[in-house]
Amino acid sequence: SLARRCHHRTMDMLDVPFLPFCAFLGTLGLLCVGMVGTWCQHWRGGFSLDGSSRTFNWHPVLMVTGLVVLYGAAALVYRVPYSWSGPKLPWKVLHGSLALGAFVLTVLGLAAVFSFHNSQGTPNMYSLHSWMGLGTVLLFSCQWAAGFGAFLLPWAPAWLRALYKPIHVFFGSTILMLSVASCVSGINEKLFFSLKNGTTAYKLLPAEAVFANTLGLLILVFGVLVVGALARPSWKRPDSNSPDSRQ
Repeated sequence: SLARRCHHRTMDMLDVPFLPFCAFLGTLGLLCVGMVGTWCQHWRGGFSLDGSSRTFNWHPVLMVTGLVVLYGAAALVYRVPYSWSGPKLPWKVLHGSLALGAFVLTVLGLAAVFSFHNSQGTPNMYSLHSWMGLGTVLLFSCQWAAGFGAFLLPWAPAWLRALYKPIHVFFGSTILMLSVASCVSGINEKLFFSLKNGTTAYKLLPAEAVFANTLGLLILVFGVLVVGALARPSWKRPDSNSPDSRQ
């Protein structure tokens, strides 16, 4: 019908090729990493391993890099058109390796904040941000271990992989959004703690607050775009039930 043809024509006009989108998303991810590093270097005193606030500064940098940007890259591996033909195993290895790299950076980020708190006598795990963040990391570790066991080890039968796959996909997007929420709440918490005595109050919106709030918005945009890309039917690997995809 005419309406259906018009609908298809409209969808074709709105259809963005994956690779340019991926290049934009990669640039946005690098911008987020660069901005969190700049924030910690320019306004928060830089980096060290001496247990001071400069040790803490590793925490936001590693969390944004690992739990958001690298994790987002791992999630999008199967949307790369080159992964749609031929053996799936190399792409599985790449997906798992990127996720493992994200997990290692995340654990180092946790070590940084615990080291800072312990050296300063500050209690651990008292804020909503810390509860949400640690819960996200624990869920991430379970997700990686279950995915490794189901999809990379040869013992898992095809029916188990088919049963677990939608669960794995669902929690992949869920963990990313929890990561974004943890990062955004952490940025806000840090600003509340830092911009008070001896500095311009947060409520007066000094340059640091504008910069860090902008960073939070960009992290949110990055997460939403990744989840949107994962949900887009035209970017999903076709023939998911082929022998290649079950290898």
